[in-house]
Parts: sequence; structure tokens; C-alpha cells
Amino acid sequence: MPDRDLYAVLGVPKTASTDEIRKAYRRLAKKYHPDMNPGNKQAEEKFKEITAAHEVLNDQKKRKLYDEFGPDALRTGFNEKTADAYRQWKERGGRPGQQVPFDLGDFETVNVGGFGDFDFGEIFGDLFGGRARAGTRRGAPRAIPGQDSEAELAVDLRDAVLGAERDLSIDHRTLRVKIPPGVSDGSRIRLAGQGGPGSGGGPPGDLYLVVRLREHPSVRREGRDLYVDLPLTIPEAARGGQVVMPTFEGPVQLRIPPGFQSGKQLRLRGKGLPDLKGGTRGDLYAVAKIMLPEEGEGLENAVKLLERLYKGDPRAGLSL
Repeated sequence: MPDRDLYAVLGVPKTASTDEIRKAYRRLAKKYHPDMNPGNKQAEEKFKEITAAHEVLNDQKKRKLYDEFGPDALRTGFNEKTADAYRQWKERGGRPGQQVPFDLGDFETVNVGGFGDFDFGEIFGDLFGGRARAGTRRGAPRAIPGQDSEAELAVDLRDAVLGAERDLSIDHRTLRVKIPPGVSDGSRIRLAGQGGPGSGGGPPGDLYLVVRLREHPSVRREGRDLYVDLPLTIPEAARGGQVVMPTFEGPVQLRIPPGFQSGKQLRLRGKGLPDLKGGTRGDLYAVAKIMLPEEGEGLENAVKLLERLYKGDPRAGLSL
């Protein structure tokens, strides 16, 4: 993801408003969502890419950091304060042409004028969530534990409901992550020993993954309850009957009562988001959405017959 321009991924200019970014994401998410493209790996990868771009550009703080520091701001353990200090040092006369040394080496402590003494080995280590290697200028190395680091993990709603195992590529590593059922926005998954490396024989730190639930094109979430619009034909809503309703566990049969109005709900108990701590699982609500047939002479004739059946103004009781 860091190799791609996030604005180009969503097809928006850098001056795009938050609303324009959201609209672009929703349009692309609907087109490439895995549920709309079963078995299509290219569509799945594209969906992950546009979702990752949206998660950065839709967050004002992350977008500001990305605009200022570029792809480096997406790296695990990125430290805004250290990066800003380094940027100011370069603006005040840092070595011309010096590149940010991602391969942490043994840098000298220098005075950068106005900022005191900086050990650039430590700066670059902190900048990317690790520690610099111990230098020979400071004598024998001490055993220092690696820093804990943090990264965000985008999780599909299906995986949050059912649980899953996914491969996560981070800092040129591929990690197998187990996603437990019931994770929600802000849930933290700990990967022991996958944080910053220790120095002088010290143990590595831990990596904490902060869950961010992806929007689903067909499902709305309120707490642990899920809501899905259920399209119904006029005869189905008027007469009632059996219809098939998809759930994350598979399709189920729903009984529609006669005279079922658009907007009414049917509850499927225990088909919502699980509780990560083992509490009561949420419910899934099917929200009726009555669909008209395609326009044509037949529809016009049917509408004329329906008009006679209304007993009064359907908006008579509406007030604000």
C-alpha cells in the first residue's frame, strides 16, 4: 500500500473534500466487494487497496500526516514528533542530499542548532517503531528490550462475525493473524514478539493491532445489531409468504406476514455480531424494502387499480 498514491487509488485529486472521498470509496467498494465478486482474487485485492486508502484519507489526522510525510507515515510505529523534528532539522541545514536511512546504522550525536543534541540512530529507530543498533562509540551494548509498536488492521464485517485467519503484510514481513469472532472498532490484537527488535541481546517488543471494521455495502451496524434491507415485490409484501434471506452463516427462510409495509423489520435472534467477552450475541434485522416492477404499460394499469384501494391520504398523520 505505501507504494501507491492513496488519492490515485480512490481516483480523487489531493484537493478532494471528505465527502468526495467517501463517495468515491462507496462507489468502488460496491463494485469490488468480495460478496459482489465471489472467487475473484483481483477484485478482493482491489477492495483491500481502496479500503486501506479510505481509512487514511477519511481520517483528518492520518490524512494530514500522509500529506506531509508521504508513505513513511503509513509505516508501523511512525512517530510524528520525531519525524517533524527531523524535517525541521533538514530545513535548518541538515546534510544536503542526505536520505532518511531506513537501514538503521551507527550515527553520531550532533548538534542541530536550536534543537540540542540528537542521536540520529535513536531518531530513526523511534521514527519507525524500533531502536537503533548499539554503536561502538558508546562502549559495550546493553540489553535493551524492543519497543512495542502499533498498527491498524482492517477487518471485514464477515470476519468480525465469524472469526478468521488472515495474512498481514507489514514492514516486509507476512504475519498470520487470528481474528476472533466479535472484534469491533478499537479492539486490540496482541502479537507477542513482533514489535521492535531489542538491542544488545534484549527481547523484541510486541505488536498491537487495532481493529478497524470496514463498511459493508449491504449491512448497517448499530452496536452488535446488524441491519439489512430486504427487497420485496408488491405481491410478496401484500400476500406474505416465504422468502430467502442471506446471513453470514448462510441463507435462511423468512416468513413474511401479509400486508408487510416497507420499513418494517423482522428480527433474526443471535445472527448479529458476537460479544468478544462471551456475552449475548446481537441480532440481525431484515428491513422490508418494497420494489416496484420495471416501468411500462402493465405497471401503469396496475397502479390505476391500486389507487382505488387507498382509503385516504397516507401522509395525513405525518407532522414535524
